[in-house]
Parts: sequence; structure tokens; C-alpha cells
Amino acid sequence: MNGGPSIIRRPTSEKSNTELTNSLRANFLASQLAVTSSNGDGLSNGDHSNGLQSSHATHHSKWTSRDGDTIYIPTIDFAISGLFEERSEYDITVKLFFLPSTRTSESSLHTQEAISLVLRELHVPSIDLLIVSFQGVSFDADDDEDEDIEGDQNQETEHLNDMIETWRALEKLHTKGVVAQIGLAEFGSERLKKFLPSTTVRPSVDQINVRDCCVVPKSLILYAKQEKIELLTHNDCTNILPKGTVRELLGSGDQVARLLAGSDELSGEIEPQWVVKYTAVVRDRGVIENKGYFAMAELRP
Repeated sequence: MNGGPSIIRRPTSEKSNTELTNSLRANFLASQLAVTSSNGDGLSNGDHSNGLQSSHATHHSKWTSRDGDTIYIPTIDFAISGLFEERSEYDITVKLFFLPSTRTSESSLHTQEAISLVLRELHVPSIDLLIVSFQGVSFDADDDEDEDIEGDQNQETEHLNDMIETWRALEKLHTKGVVAQIGLAEFGSERLKKFLPSTTVRPSVDQINVRDCCVVPKSLILYAKQEKIELLTHNDCTNILPKGTVRELLGSGDQVARLLAGSDELSGEIEPQWVVKYTAVVRDRGVIENKGYFAMAELRP
């Protein structure tokens, strides 16, 4: 699923999720309306409701595409994407969110798929920074000074091993020159201390969500400085594309895709796997030229 380059600003901690769902919804409807218009059933006299009803009646095969077991919703025309200037004129940042349904054994494949889509969308051979956001990891500025992530030691060790396995996929992209820098999200100082010894390519960035304040814990500042890790802040929500959202967007209703309505082909449980957010900024002007999302979900019996 492609969220396109839509920019919808929301001054809340749920910004990324609101931006993503609104972008997906708008992209689905625009694609349906485009098919309707090309068939001679376009809008007339400003009657948008009739256009939406007509687009809902359009079979999904006309505005989606299939490649093997993968369905692109809507169809993506990479030929008309890209950037206006040369690659050297941009700073391209990508953030990859792994969602609760993601299997660690598939994280390497998911990483490659997500980055491949961004490279094709922007028509570039590489990106400047890739940040990974692991499911189940959140940052709390109030707790970092005496952060205790011991809990169930076996469970914590297993989670750490899963993150390291996923990190290997980012390291490979860095080694190949596809990604210049790789980074993490939501890591406090204690989690970093446990994670870093197992890395071959160390993170250049740790992106944290400092909720309701602008104070970064001193312990994290000192440790990041010691390890030469740049600290960045963000306001992405930690529960992006929660389970049920995709089915709602693809289901029935006046403002959704209605892709699942009456479709035996697409029956089953929809489980979101990952979301990737990309931003291309013109370096000398600091202007966002291209921004958007891709999301992937699996349909399971």
C-alpha cells in the first residue's frame, strides 16, 4: 500500500498515524475516481457523492495490481515518481516501523522490500539515513535515569536477540552502500549498552520521543556523546497502523476503499507487518520536496 506524498499536519503525538491513515484513504479514493473518470463516469456539476458511489462500484482489479502473491493497493506507477534535482541535492531519511505481527525471521526480507519501494519511488540508488523502530520498544524520559529493562530476563534476552537479528539487515544495506547511515528509535542508555556490543555497524542516530517536555535525560546525553551517537527527537506515534485499521480502510463504507466488500479472494485475517516513512529534503533550501509512506500487510487464513 502506498500512502503517496501527501502531507497532513497534526500537532499531536498521533501525527504519524493520522497522517498515514488519511494519506492512504485519500490515495485509495483518488485512484478509484481516476478509473471512473477514464471510463467516462467522471464527476459533473460538482457532484462528488455520485463520483464516490460510482468509484465504489469499480472492481478493484481496475485500480490495483498484482505481482505474484503481492497486491499493490493502489497500482503504483513508478515511472512518474522521482525527484526534480540530482540525487546529491537531497537529504533522504527513511524510518522503518516494524509492527507487532512481524516475524523476526522475515525482518530481513521486509527491510529489503521497504527500502526497494522507496528507492523506486524516488528514483535514487541510495538513502542517507535509515532509522528502525522496533515493535515493543518505547522511550520514557522519566525512567531513563534509572532505567530497568530486566523484567523477565529470558523474554528481554529474546527480544534483544530479535532486534540484533533485524539490525543485521540494516548493516548489510550499509555495507552495500544503499544506506549511508543507520539508526535506532526509542533506545535509552541502558538498552543501548546492551545492544551496541553485538553490532558490527554502530548506529549513528538514536531518535527518541520526548513526550510533554524537551528534556533529554543526562545519562542518555552522556552515553550517546561517549559512543558518538547523535540524539534526535520526533513526534511519531508508537502505535502506528494498529491492527484493524487496514481492514477498516479496505472494508465497506462511504469513505474507504471497499476492496474487501464481497471479495472471497481477499478473505482472511489482515495483519500489518511494517510501515516505512520517507522524506526527501532539498539540502540548500531545507524544503521537503517528497514525503510519503508505504505499508505492508499479510492476508492470513
